[in-house]
Amino acid sequence: MSRLRLALALAALLSLTFAAGVVAHGAGLAPGWDFSGGSRPRPSAPPPDDDEVIHNVATDQANPFISNGVSVGSEVGLYFSSGIGPAGLNAAAPAGTPERFVDPAQFPGGTLTPGVTITEAQAMNAFARITDNLATVGLSPRDVITLRIFLDNAPGQPAMDFAGLNRAYRQFFANVDLQTGATLPQPRGSGEPGPPLVVNPVRPSRTALEVASLPSAGWLVEVEAVARFKNERGGGHGGGWGR
Repeated sequence: MSRLRLALALAALLSLTFAAGVVAHGAGLAPGWDFSGGSRPRPSAPPPDDDEVIHNVATDQANPFISNGVSVGSEVGLYFSSGIGPAGLNAAAPAGTPERFVDPAQFPGGTLTPGVTITEAQAMNAFARITDNLATVGLSPRDVITLRIFLDNAPGQPAMDFAGLNRAYRQFFANVDLQTGATLPQPRGSGEPGPPLVVNPVRPSRTALEVASLPSAGWLVEVEAVARFKNERGGGHGGGWGR
């Protein structure tokens, strides 16, 4: 077969495949959540339309933790943050120590409340810095579609503090009941649950990795985020649900 005929045959095959994909959009697939709408997320089945992001979470779950994955349409603009760790805001602690990276705005005087671990406090600090980073391009935690998190062991501990990370995560993500729209109180350490720092229904996909060390002395947490730009044609995110 000549190169021209081969090219034409491939083009015809691609056209048929695309057409079949359009006709079968979402056929037989379990719906996930589209968080880009107004007051509430809405169910939608993958594959997404060109301007959609569909989070692979069963729509009969009121309080899932993370998405199993995220489908992203071809016209969705994406923002990739660099790895961001906690800021050294606790001047009362020596430089290079984990305590230096406790945020006094979250824990006055840099003193941890009962049951709060140093990893939990650093993760809250790091998520706040991710929030600041997103704000520089007009985005927020509501726009995040996936997270990658690196954790080092706290001094004297044999493994990463996954439970502490998860408590910090719930302060910024996955803290709205998807069935009722109610904000879900979240604990800090062993304290009584209270309002989360950022009210946010979005369940991003997520990976957490235990590492031997992180680039800044004293860091126990580093976070990368990928976020979607709002679809201005569709009005972006409307009011409600913490936006």
